[in-house]
Amino acid sequence: MTATADRLDHRIPERELMDEADQACAYAVADFSEVNQGFVDRFCATFSDLRAGRVVDLGCGPADIPLRLARALPGIEIIAVDGARAMLHHARVALIASGLGRRVHLTAARVPAMPFGARGFAACVSNSLLHHLPDPLSLWREIRRIARPGAPVLVMDLFRPATRAAAREIVERSAGQESPVLRRDFYNSLLAAFTVDEVRAQLEESGLGRCACEVVSDRHWLVAGHTPAR
Repeated sequence: MTATADRLDHRIPERELMDEADQACAYAVADFSEVNQGFVDRFCATFSDLRAGRVVDLGCGPADIPLRLARALPGIEIIAVDGARAMLHHARVALIASGLGRRVHLTAARVPAMPFGARGFAACVSNSLLHHLPDPLSLWREIRRIARPGAPVLVMDLFRPATRAAAREIVERSAGQESPVLRRDFYNSLLAAFTVDEVRAQLEESGLGRCACEVVSDRHWLVAGHTPAR
């Protein structure tokens, strides 16, 4: 492969849903505890005034983040949404084991066809959903629609590295001990991800330009802020 062919100047989209049983299983058993707990800790620290209300998690996967968030904030109710029923199977197993079924509720839905009315959520969170979407603006516009004015927003995802070689290095460094299925999907996700500059442009176009987008790890960006006050 030539140096030019190795570059990732444009994203390479992947499948929108992780709906194959082996994919969902590999993701559910992988150890994302450090990243997921860091996400929850950041939410609690950034939005320390939020102690009650309905929070929506878009692309909840096996529900590790909503369960951690529910434990951290006993006054909130969480609607955990994913479009992949194979992933929701693992989420349901985790939810039953957690004993948090009265406060965490699973919903099968896809962005942007969400079964929620406008301005109904006190906060919106999402981790690793954006790179799956054919139209990234659909996520930001849906957040604006379903969140109340001034609601906290915390979204994290992978950023696209400069080259395929760099993507392979990230996979080996971060997931070298994981299953071949997860490593394959992780690599494809890096190729499908958006750069920080691309995300900032999306935020401006969707009316969320006051949210900040910053690199927070060797492979993640994070968007934090609030929806417009009106």
